[in-house]
This record gives sequence, structure tokens and C-alpha cells, in this order.
Amino acid sequence: MKIKRPLYLDRLKRRLNNGMVKVITGLRRSGKSYLLNELFCDWLKKEGTDSNHIIKFAFDSAKDLKKIGEDLISLQKEKRMVSPEKFLNYIDKKIKDKKKYYLLLDEIQELGNFESVLNGYLRADNLDIYVTGSNSKFLSKDVLTEFEGRGDEIHIFPLSFSEFMSAHKGDKSEAFDEYMLYGGLPALASMPSDEQKIAYLNTLLSQTYLKDITSRHNLDSDSDMTDLLDILASGMATLVNPSKLKDTFKSVKKSTLSDITINNYIQHLLEAYMINVAKRYDVKGKRYINTPYKIYFEDVGLRNARLNFRQYEPSHLMENIIYNELRLRGYNVDVGVVELRTKENSKDIRKMLEIDFIANLGSKRFYIQSSYEIPDKDKMIQEERPFLNTKDSFKKILLVNSSIKPRYDENGILIMGVKEFLLDPNSLNL
Repeated sequence: MKIKRPLYLDRLKRRLNNGMVKVITGLRRSGKSYLLNELFCDWLKKEGTDSNHIIKFAFDSAKDLKKIGEDLISLQKEKRMVSPEKFLNYIDKKIKDKKKYYLLLDEIQELGNFESVLNGYLRADNLDIYVTGSNSKFLSKDVLTEFEGRGDEIHIFPLSFSEFMSAHKGDKSEAFDEYMLYGGLPALASMPSDEQKIAYLNTLLSQTYLKDITSRHNLDSDSDMTDLLDILASGMATLVNPSKLKDTFKSVKKSTLSDITINNYIQHLLEAYMINVAKRYDVKGKRYINTPYKIYFEDVGLRNARLNFRQYEPSHLMENIIYNELRLRGYNVDVGVVELRTKENSKDIRKMLEIDFIANLGSKRFYIQSSYEIPDKDKMIQEERPFLNTKDSFKKILLVNSSIKPRYDENGILIMGVKEFLLDPNSLNL
């Protein structure tokens, strides 16, 4: 099944021939290779690029490695990287003139001294370079700086709800229910049964993501990491910090882990793009509050699979999906805190109200609340109260699960259905 991913394709188009290494990052199995080798390659050809000037090479492909005299099985047995000399010789033979060549390099972290190789190619005027990789060292900001300020990152997410809908045969309500349950990893779109989807997600968790982290960071086992992931999944979209997590380990798992170890494990999960951290921001004080923070999952299907689909919480899942959508659209996203001072029985009372998300992009700012259900007026007052106490004029949006036509209420707050928000790329500007 061929799913169009126009947002990412457009981001690659805008970076064409910009003199930088285009680095496509993201969760494993989120579609990085498909974007580069299928969608972008097809677009280059449609734009008139000669096939001989598009050089594709996957460093985890036995067929491609054979072209340069390397053997995949031998590399794995010997635990060594692909020879940079062999690869350089192969590319040299491919470049036969001074016209523009496009290098599409997949799983670049398997190439020895890849930073030096790519930096060398940056000095060639007729090469435009695009790479993907799955190694946390490769995906870190430190490696992007290795390209002497000429590394340009394009982060790819699992399928958005809009992309998911393009491959779904049911209506948007049915699609949203399935999306909240199984998430948006592209391979799921072609799996007809629940059994297949569940097995796929569980296999990825145990055999790919957690195994990668354990190997990459030389952990003795993945038991503590899996326990932490269980706790984070169970407490998704709630406030946590390493100290609180340490207490949970002690009381629930009967295990003792230090704050430092827990923080390191969270960093490992962040590097693998399994989770994200949303910091709290004091709207009136105009400052960040370092802890506690909220944890969201890059893919809600993986979160549900981690808990064996037992702890299905629509309100938190909807919140997580909105968070991912805002990041997908390029916004920096924080959790808002609004201080409210009142008097009760002649006593000064200080309350901290929460806005689910503050989305910032340049001079733009949006305040967004996620509410799965609003059964009565009291709930509506509760949701809008933080908005009304910001005392500023930035746009305020309340997202609900019901499919309703976007409308403004008497307080100037835009209310719309979450599915309508997700399906319309311009929904924030209505």
C-alpha cells in the first residue's frame, strides 16, 4: 500500500540543493527509508532527473553491499562497519560528469567513519546528499554538528491521523478509534486483523526498540528499562519526575533505582524516539518549570501494546495524539501553567491551573485544551478557566471528541472536534 506523505516530501523539496546533508531522523519503522527511496526518488525522476544521477545505497542491504565487495553476514559476524574505502571507490565510479548527482544513503550509521565521508562529499559542488539512520549516536545533535553546521534534520513521525485516514476504508470515527488503539506505524495499514497488529507491535517493542537500547548502551539486561517503560506508559500525560519514578519503582516493582539511573534511562528512550518530554511553562511568570514534566509517546499504539492493551484511556490517548500533531506541524509544545490568586475566608489562596498545550512557532502562539468529553456546564467552565486567566490575546482552542463544526463561544474560545482539527492542516488558523 502506497501512502502519500506530502508534508515530508515538501520539506525535502524545500531543501533541494541547499549545500547541506539532509538527515532524516525518527522512530524505527516510521517510514524514513520509504520517504527517501520511494517518494523522494520518484519525485526526482518526475522532475526530469536522470536515473543515473540518483545513487541509492542501503548499508543494511545484502544486495547493495555485494556491489562494493562487502558481505552482510560477514559484517555481522565480525561486528565491524562497512569499509569507507570500498564505498568511496564505488561512488567515484558512479560519478561520470559534473552534472548534479543525488546520493540517497540508507542506514548510514553502518558505514565506518561516515562523518568524514559525508563531510568530504559536502565539498563537491555536484552532490546533493540525503541520509537516514537508526543509531542514537548518529541521530544526536552532536553528530549533526560534525557536519560543520551543514547538517539539516527532517524528523519523520509515524502516520498522522490524516495520513492514516488516506489508507483507511471506514469513516473518520471508526478510523480514529482504531488510530487511538493501534497508532500509526505504516506497516499496520496493510494488516487486516487485530491479531497481526498486536503481534507486530509487541515484536517491535521486544525485538527492535528495547533490544536496540540495551545493546547500544551496554545494559546488563532490559528488565529495569522495560519496567520503567511500563510505568511511563501507565502514567502517560501525567506529571512525573525521576524522584517520583524512583518511589514508584520502590513501592510497585520492589526495586531500587537511583534518580540518576532513571534519568539516564529516560534519555535512552528519548534518543530512540520512543517518548517525548513536555516541560511546564509558567504563562504569567514567563519561565520554564523544570520538574515535574509530562511524558508522551511517539506512537500511541506502542504505548498500548506495552500495557497489553489493558489500560485504554481515551482522554490521555487523545491528548497524546494532539501533542504529536502539533509537533508534526513544526510547533514547540509545552504544558502551560497559569497562577491564580483568590481569597477564601479572608485567606490568600494560590492555585495553579493547567493548559494542556502551549504551541509556539516563531511569533505564533496557541493555547490548546484537550477534553474527550464535556458532559455539562461545570466541565466547560473548568476547561475554559485557565484560558480566561492568561490575560493575553493569544488564540485559545478547545478540542473535543465530538465531531462538531468549528465555532467560537461568547468568551472568544474556538471549539472544534479533534478529528476535524487533525484532518485540516490549517485548523489552527480558522
